[in-house]
Amino acid sequence: MYNTYFAALALFSLINNLSLPLSVLFSECKGEDRVIQPTEDVFASEGDTVTLDCKVETTDTTLYLFWYRQEMGDFPKYLWKSYVGISENAPGISGERFKATTNGTSVPLKIQKLQLTDSAVYYCALSD
Repeated sequence: MYNTYFAALALFSLINNLSLPLSVLFSECKGEDRVIQPTEDVFASEGDTVTLDCKVETTDTTLYLFWYRQEMGDFPKYLWKSYVGISENAPGISGERFKATTNGTSVPLKIQKLQLTDSAVYYCALSD
């Protein structure tokens, strides 16, 4: 049986030197495995670097970890995945701008040189 657990974080970009507010939209999971993202807002400016936090609670060491991005009016698209310590960005996703790592129970996504096109909802997901 396959289970997927996820949480979501919204990134909204504004023009030039205005702030980019980041807000968690929702976080939900069921069962023993959990994905947790913070609920407070984060602010950054275009060109800045931002780190989207994600914590995973699981006893299984062979689960897939994912980051997805969903732009307004579109479906979620995968950015990054990791399985048993091997991680990779999706084809066409710049490793210079988008970097995710696994560090114990933490799976942060770092987005560098923020652009207006980074406006989206970002999902952290866990799947067996």
